[in-house]
Amino acid sequence: MKLLRKILLYFSAFVPMYFLILVKFIFGIIGESIEIDILCILNLAAYSILILGGIFGLLWNTVWNKAECQKIKITSKQNLTDQHFLGYFSIFVLFALAFELTNLSMFLVSFIIIIFVGIVYINNEMFYINPFLNVLGFNFFEIKYKKIGEEKEISSKMFYRGEPQIGKVYFLKKENDNFSFVDKNHK
Repeated sequence: MKLLRKILLYFSAFVPMYFLILVKFIFGIIGESIEIDILCILNLAAYSILILGGIFGLLWNTVWNKAECQKIKITSKQNLTDQHFLGYFSIFVLFALAFELTNLSMFLVSFIIIIFVGIVYINNEMFYINPFLNVLGFNFFEIKYKKIGEEKEISSKMFYRGEPQIGKVYFLKKENDNFSFVDKNHK
C-alpha cells in the first residue's frame, strides 16, 4: 500500500504535463489534425487515468494522510523551489510539444520514459520535486526545526503555501524527510 501511495504521488508531479498532452490531443482532434483511432483513444484514456491517479495520489498523501501533526518551530529555511521546478519543465516541453504520441513508437517511448523517471524518483524519494504543487501555490523549502519542547534540531524538506517565518510555530505533517507539509493551523 505504501508503494502505491509513492507511485501515485510520483504521477502527481506530472499532472501539468499530462494535462498539456490532453489539451494537445483535444485541439488536434477538433482541428482534425489527429485522427480518432485506437492509439488516440489509448492516449486519451492513459493520460486521463494518469491525471486522475496523480490527483488522487496527491490527496491521499496530503489531505487524507494520517501522519501525526507535530508542533514545530522553524530555526532556518531555504527556498529551493526554483532549483527543481525548471528541470522538470524541459520534460514537460519535450512531451507536450515534441513527441508525436499518435505514432505508436512515441507512445511506447513516452511510457518507458515515465517508468524510468519514476523508478529514479521513487527509489531516491525525490517527492519534493513536484511541479504540480508549485502550480497549486506551494513553495518548496529545506528547513531546520525543533519540535516544541525538544532541543534537537532536525532537517527536512517541506512544502508551504507562502513564506514561513523563522522562529514562528507551525504544524508539520511529515511523511518522510523528503515530503512534508507545514501549516499555520492544525487540521
